[in-house]
Amino acid sequence: MTRTLYITPTEPRSGKSAIALGLMEILLRNISKVGFFRPIINEDSPSSFDHDIHLIRTYYKLDVPYESTYAYTFRAAKELINLGHHDVLLEGILSKFKELENQCDFVLCEGTDFEGVTSAFEFDINSDIANNLGSPLLVITNGRHKSVEEVISSTRMAVESFEDKGVKILGVIVNRVQMDQSEEIVERLKQDFKTLDILINTIPDIPTLGKPTIREIVEALDAEVLYGADKLERHAYHYTIAAMQLRNFLDHIENGSLVVTPGDRADIILGSLIAGVSTTYPNIAGILLTGGLKPEDSVLRLIDGWSKVPIPILFSSKDTYTTTEQLTSIHAEINPNDHRKIATALGVFESHVNIDELRQRLETTHSTVVTPKMFEYGLIQRAKTNRQHIVLPEGGEDRILKAAEILTRRNVVKITLLGNVDEINEKIAKLGLQLDGVEIIQPNQSPDFEDYAQTYAELRKHKGITLEHAHDIMADVTYFGTMMVYKGHADGMVSGAVHTTQQTIRPAFEFIRTKPGASLVSSVFFMCLKDRTLVYGDCAVNPNPNAEQLAEIGMRSAETAQVFGIEPRVAMLSYSTGSSGKGAEVEKVREATRIAQEQASNLKLEGPIQYDAAVDPDVAKTKMPDSKVAGQATVFIFPDLNTGNNTYKAVQRSAQAVAIGPVLQGLNKPVNDLSRGCLVPDIVNTVVITAIQAQAEKGGA
Repeated sequence: MTRTLYITPTEPRSGKSAIALGLMEILLRNISKVGFFRPIINEDSPSSFDHDIHLIRTYYKLDVPYESTYAYTFRAAKELINLGHHDVLLEGILSKFKELENQCDFVLCEGTDFEGVTSAFEFDINSDIANNLGSPLLVITNGRHKSVEEVISSTRMAVESFEDKGVKILGVIVNRVQMDQSEEIVERLKQDFKTLDILINTIPDIPTLGKPTIREIVEALDAEVLYGADKLERHAYHYTIAAMQLRNFLDHIENGSLVVTPGDRADIILGSLIAGVSTTYPNIAGILLTGGLKPEDSVLRLIDGWSKVPIPILFSSKDTYTTTEQLTSIHAEINPNDHRKIATALGVFESHVNIDELRQRLETTHSTVVTPKMFEYGLIQRAKTNRQHIVLPEGGEDRILKAAEILTRRNVVKITLLGNVDEINEKIAKLGLQLDGVEIIQPNQSPDFEDYAQTYAELRKHKGITLEHAHDIMADVTYFGTMMVYKGHADGMVSGAVHTTQQTIRPAFEFIRTKPGASLVSSVFFMCLKDRTLVYGDCAVNPNPNAEQLAEIGMRSAETAQVFGIEPRVAMLSYSTGSSGKGAEVEKVREATRIAQEQASNLKLEGPIQYDAAVDPDVAKTKMPDSKVAGQATVFIFPDLNTGNNTYKAVQRSAQAVAIGPVLQGLNKPVNDLSRGCLVPDIVNTVVITAIQAQAEKGGA
């Protein structure tokens, strides 16, 4: 079952709070601890509460602090976006969400309000948030005062917009529709979204849910309550402006009318009070006096003599026109103490939404998208759960030192730097970094140096290595760092910011070697696209693998993907799909696929398949319609190094993707290579990946 659901309207006043109540009611019937989370709220004042959070927390008595239920105010979120800090925004939301998720069995998330900004902006931000939370989406569209065609058009546009963003859509609720439109809307939308297989429901427009209580009117107008303070929960269904004489006004009273009249109209005031107790007139919700005029003392004395004033009487200092304008702009809400509205909202929801189907969809629907921010955040959190010791041989490199400070400040891993101690300390001071607690070792001055040299000489004596030669080799920072890993004095090593790939991985090939069952070392890149993270292999190590090696690369890459939280669906790539193509290269991929399927029968792996068929659902329907991989592949295995290396770089540059890697797989202990053009975030990510590999080797992941 998915552990979260993200609900978002597509325009203002879509009735999302009523739907949130209905969903909470369903969830709490089967789940012991449900949380409620809004990534972005409208309230900017720290002393006030977001309405929907207050409603859900109070009514359902959620034992979660208010501050834990949201990440940013809208103003703060806009400032981050305007400054170009979109990633910071998403990371902050993800961090707050994860904190709440860890305390709950399920978290219901509610999107932004679509008030005060463009719809395009809100579509984008809600899509990004839902994707980064890994949450399926329930879309709420508004059918109020719309024709069937308008409802269909706006709903179709919303679903297509979210689908284009890669969001997993659980269903659509068209709220506030006219009853006679409901059946046609459902049937047409089901036909439109037949291929998406999403839940479609409509909820009728219930006027009482959109009408304010007298209490809400008092708060909105900052009005004074002259009488009837115990009757403020009444709903004002109509506003009746009393400007004519009483005998004509009485015919305009409707059930639930709030009578608006200047305070000097004693006839209207007294007539309304009498109508309020008369069985022959509709019920009056209250009287609102305007113009800054209160009734004369004689009228007040008459009202005071009433044993129980039948309706509330309010006073506004503003004129009738201004007051009426304010009244019409009031947005009625459902408040936690308004049990009538809540009961109405829940009753309507349960009567018109297919509860059983919704519950079933929640149990079977989950988002398979792993966005770059989700991936990066997940890496950091996993690495922190069991801190590993990572050695960085290039301790004198500025980028390495900056990355080491970030990793240390976030308490992700324990770091050892290799190099000249004095030079490294001088550079740390020059850069203004804080690296307290980071160990710095100069290999030839280390107490372990002699032991390392003897160990290397013993391991490589079959290659003619003498102890004297071993001393020279162990003075090299990369060999020394690799030996630290071999001896268990460090859990993993990351190098390559200065050294070549060959310099970085040659020591690992010499004495760390491959793990049991692995015949070769291969690599993957984590390709972080805008809305998902994919795995590409092998793009860095093996120039022209044969069928057996290609099969092993596919299986190892699937294991790597699994370790890092990406569900493996492996596409063995070629220039043809299925049985359509012939040629030696296609046959190699076909044979590799057969071998991998025999050795890992439970793995979703198919080939040969072209890249477009592997990644595009529409192409997949034509080329491999019955495939469990085509159109939704997450792991892509290239037939040779030439193809893989060029492809990952093309995607990296053209799609502005973040490429993390190469991540080596198949070694007994984790050693990873950096690109010499790497940036500080690349180093941070690679170190974290190495730490998680070390956890996995120890059975901790």
